[in-house]
Amino acid sequence: MRKSEAPNLKREPVDKILLPFQRFLHNEASGGVLLLACAVIAVVWANSPWSEAYFGLWSTKLTLSLGVLSLGKPLLLWINDGLMAIFFFVVGLEIKREILVGELSKPRQAALPIAAAIGGMAVPAVIYVVFNQGTEAIRGWGIPMATDIAFALGVLALLGDRVPASAKVFLTAVAIVDDIGATLVIAIFYTEQLSLMALALGGLFLLLMIFLNWAGFRSAMVYGMLGLCLWVALLKSGIHPTLAGVLGAMTIPARTRIDGGDFVHAGRRFVEGFAEAGETGRSILTNARQRALIQALEDSCHHAQTPLQRLEHSLHPWVSFIVMPVFALANAGVVINSTLLPNLMEPVALGIIGGLVVGKQVGVLGFAWVAVKTRMADLPNGLRWRHVYGLGWLAGIGFTMALFIAGLAFAGSESHDVSKAGILCGSLIAGIGGWLVMRRVGPQRRPQS
Repeated sequence: MRKSEAPNLKREPVDKILLPFQRFLHNEASGGVLLLACAVIAVVWANSPWSEAYFGLWSTKLTLSLGVLSLGKPLLLWINDGLMAIFFFVVGLEIKREILVGELSKPRQAALPIAAAIGGMAVPAVIYVVFNQGTEAIRGWGIPMATDIAFALGVLALLGDRVPASAKVFLTAVAIVDDIGATLVIAIFYTEQLSLMALALGGLFLLLMIFLNWAGFRSAMVYGMLGLCLWVALLKSGIHPTLAGVLGAMTIPARTRIDGGDFVHAGRRFVEGFAEAGETGRSILTNARQRALIQALEDSCHHAQTPLQRLEHSLHPWVSFIVMPVFALANAGVVINSTLLPNLMEPVALGIIGGLVVGKQVGVLGFAWVAVKTRMADLPNGLRWRHVYGLGWLAGIGFTMALFIAGLAFAGSESHDVSKAGILCGSLIAGIGGWLVMRRVGPQRRPQS
């Protein structure tokens, strides 16, 4: 809706207070800015006189009890296993949407981002393996495969119209495929001993959610309760519980109850009926007919949307402005001392930095070029190879998912701090490099009329 088409809303005093926050929340780069701010706070806090409070906070044990049932974890694990399940749920919703109607819905359209993402995962992993072959640290090979879409899109947003819209679409699709790959890596390679009983119970909950989708149930509360049960079952099974988010998202209905034509017809009828039901400008509190028509219009709007669409729209701000910043605050604290530089020279850190900075750009650009030259895919309109090269740099910002996989691979070991230092350093280099490359490409040229 254009501004000229928007209804005139009455301004309340509270609007003057909330308007700056609303503008911040709707700014595309805001999520990345807040994420970066929390990462900086974590590093500063971890190196301040209050560092013991920082590390002590995340090791505080929190226990939830319901009768004889009890679940206790350090606060850090509640964040990494619990809050991040919501993050993976939104990722799953985005994956499902892209497969159904987005950039991954048509094979030829999806071929380019899929090829670029495969290269952007495979080459960094190989580089890491080269540095760490024959050591226990080989377990961290999945760390440099990840791309942090919030940071990457945040950098693109800062560049404004210098970047064509097709670049954002391409990078988003690459990140979606990257998330699919990271999810599979976590499920297959970072799973401990399995409890078949708990796994079977989780399977039953998942089948029930699939059945409810098939039967037409659309209640978010029902899917939420079953999703929570699925999360607990996977937690007890040995599979990382965040995968419950992706699996649960795949069961969320993506069908509307009424089609576009019926919605337009019903909406026009309700609005016309509202105008005929009484004098405009007077309070609808005294007009039962107008209240009923507004409720009917609201119900029509509800049925014209899919549960997937509503959940993605409502949860995305929570993930961008609470879940991911809290995760960064809890996980990005790296102690900067005399050991930092030696740590960055460790094979683990070198493998991560090399994978994120070199592997991503080589993999994304190389595999995309092969896909186009072999005519498996086409380069989108407005996108040049210089753009693809710059986007390969930005794909090397691995922050959130990389820190997450590092926690799975090295939790409790000295390599964990080394890997975090490598992730922060590699992501910083990739972000700055990507910004410089995309900035030098120049603004998009508009055709002359």
